[in-house]
Formats: sequence, C-alpha cells, structure tokens
Amino acid sequence: MTSRIVLATHNPHKVEEFAAIVAATRPDIEVVGYDGPEPVEDGTTFADNALIKARAACAHTGLPALADDSGICVDVLGGAPGVFSAYWAGHRKDARANLDLLLDQLADIADPHRSAQFVSTIALVRPDGTHTVVEGTWPGRLAREASGGGGFGYDPIFIPNGQPAGAERTVGEWSADEKNADSHRARAFTALAPLLEAL
Repeated sequence: MTSRIVLATHNPHKVEEFAAIVAATRPDIEVVGYDGPEPVEDGTTFADNALIKARAACAHTGLPALADDSGICVDVLGGAPGVFSAYWAGHRKDARANLDLLLDQLADIADPHRSAQFVSTIALVRPDGTHTVVEGTWPGRLAREASGGGGFGYDPIFIPNGQPAGAERTVGEWSADEKNADSHRARAFTALAPLLEAL
C-alpha cells in the first residue's frame, strides 16, 4: 500500500527533487505538493524554519509532512548566506540576483578561500505532533562564474568536493540523477529514511 506524505514547499523544483530521492529508496511513499498557506519563516536556524513549514503543512493536510530548509554556507562569510540564502538579494526571492550578489561579494577572494557547503535540514512532523529533524551537508567550493543550465538556486556556482582533478563541474552541469544521488538533501534523506517505516 502506498503512503502519502506532503512536502511543505511551493517550489516545484524541490517537489520534483524530493520525489525522485524518496522514490529511489521508498517507492511505497508518494510525495505530494503543498497547496496551503505559506507560513512565516522567522526561525534563526535551518531546523527552526523546517519545523515551522512542516507543522503548517501537517496541520493543513492532516498528512505526515516533510519540510526542507536549506542553503549555502560560505566559510569566509562566517556561514552566510545560511538561512538567508533564498533572500540574500532581497525579499523578491530572485535566485539569479542572489547568485550574482554572492559572486560579487567574493570577487576578490582567492580560490583556496572559497570553500562552502550546502546544508539541508529536513523535518518530519507526524499528525500526532511528534517530529524528527535530520541534517545533510555537501562540502565544496564556489566557482568564479556560473556554468551549466541544470539544478536551481546556487547550483551553477557550487563545485562539490570529491570530483576528479581537472574534471570538476558545478552542480549546474550535473544531471538530475547525479545530483539526487549525492546532494545535501539526499544525504539528509538517507538519515531520515529508516524513520519513515512507521508511515
């Protein structure tokens, strides 16, 4: 029997990505999009915001709810943009403006100091009010310019660690399957998957 779980986001890219990640290990769980009101994300950590979103979606639908709060954390910026990643260039949530501003801020930073990591915190809230929070990190560094048409957000400037020397690519140049197998969300979901058995 297929179980349904709502993903607390209005971002269709995230719904598609999560559905693929979940299907790879739990084909018995159907991820459905959220069509309810968007809560105010006024938390100061990824975990705070993930729980705010998951609780709102669970209350609205009556289904178990997953919410991801994620962003890019740049070491030389003290972990920023962090929880402000989606709004780095203002409240319009303009992904290209966010990316361009970050590149501009790091224009004079040498390659050895451009280390960064994507962080994904996933909250699972159940209808009985209990919840679980897990985190996944994806270390790498920032490119000097955007490349590739894949992914979304900061993907075109993020170069994950562990790629062959001389053949490194930004996530914008990866296929969806490559990203879904290794991303920060995939890593967080790996920690969460055993906890979904009760659904």
